[in-house]
Amino acid sequence: MGIFLATCILVGLMLFGVPVAFSFAAMTIALSLAYSVNFQGLMVTGFWSLNSVVLLALPFFILTGYLMQGGGLAKRLISFIDSIVGKIPGGLGMSMILTAGVFGAISGSATSAVASIGKVMIKPMELRGYSRRYTSALLGVSSLLGILIPPSITMILFAAVTRQSIAACFACTIGPGILLIIGLSIANAFLYKHYSKEEQSRISNFQQNTESARISFLKSTVSAIPALLVPVIILGAIYGGFSTPTEAAAVAVLASFIVGFFIYRDLTFTDFLRSTAEAAETTGILIIILLFSLVAGRIMIMERIPQELTELVRRTLHEPWIVLLGVNAFLVLAGMIMDDISVTLIIAPLLLPLMVDNGVQPVHFAAIVGTSVVIGANSPPTAPILYMACHIGEVEINKTVGPAVALMLLVALPVALLTTFIPEISLSIPRALGLL
Repeated sequence: MGIFLATCILVGLMLFGVPVAFSFAAMTIALSLAYSVNFQGLMVTGFWSLNSVVLLALPFFILTGYLMQGGGLAKRLISFIDSIVGKIPGGLGMSMILTAGVFGAISGSATSAVASIGKVMIKPMELRGYSRRYTSALLGVSSLLGILIPPSITMILFAAVTRQSIAACFACTIGPGILLIIGLSIANAFLYKHYSKEEQSRISNFQQNTESARISFLKSTVSAIPALLVPVIILGAIYGGFSTPTEAAAVAVLASFIVGFFIYRDLTFTDFLRSTAEAAETTGILIIILLFSLVAGRIMIMERIPQELTELVRRTLHEPWIVLLGVNAFLVLAGMIMDDISVTLIIAPLLLPLMVDNGVQPVHFAAIVGTSVVIGANSPPTAPILYMACHIGEVEINKTVGPAVALMLLVALPVALLTTFIPEISLSIPRALGLL
């Protein structure tokens, strides 16, 4: 009863617009009162749990995302990818999808991907005949590649609260991320005809001869090389065994600063200070949320709530595949009313014993959480990512629900189910890298 009351307090406060950090604090206090736990002692335990070098990767990757926005890296990446696929039918939509994937390999954040890519691509896509409601929906869904393509802030938090390897959690979402990119690209090729206008002006303004196309491609490629080297450095250092994820995150900050300040020269000292302040604010909020989620998790473990949930499900549902479907549905529903951070920090540790009891590896569960969040984060009533995409696209969210639902039903949901029921999609890469 206590966990149900605390969860209702959390969800209710978030729906009423209370900041997420304060909502988590209220939930944790409610849990401590319901189970008569020494809250002061648990806060000390939570503080020492945060005293981890591993968690230093969070502020570094967050700062990398902000530096990319101010340093012109996102703009060059978009131009490079657009020069490759932008001239084919539906190519600019594919450019947005691929850019989101590359952007995710640098910043690890869906929100920074929405802000950076949306500000650059919304208007050009409208000029090429795409409707704003479709563009905003595609932006919202594809930006969640920031969660699946490593490095991922969500996977860092999952690893922190479930005591798993960060590198393994990073690697397990590569397969689902690639599937999502392929699926969205195919769906876009069919859907853009329905949600765009075939205008003659679009053809005359953007159709280029072969020679000018080659020149454009060469220019954009040369310009994008420094930006493309950043994800190569990050992932190469982690999976090549040259550095830990935390050290690679620090190198990513340095590389983004050098590229933006000295090579592209779009990053000014004022931009750097603003990016640092914004990254510090975002990190502070995440750390407060993580602190209270760790304390809440400790209370749940002390009261054997995960074990009791596992026993209840075992007595009620006898088929593992039904349990997996139920967990998928629950994660999606949770994602519809909470952001991806909240789902990862509260729901994932609660369900992990149940999943392990049904033969699911913790790292596989990380991929299940990631793919389910893609659906929930773009589904009303909360839909934080979709709302943000609509704000940047300057369109009402009710107009984007149609194309967003189409993309989720055609692509995101099948990817989530394939990831759930075919473990090798998420586990093959970590095994190949010797992380499992």
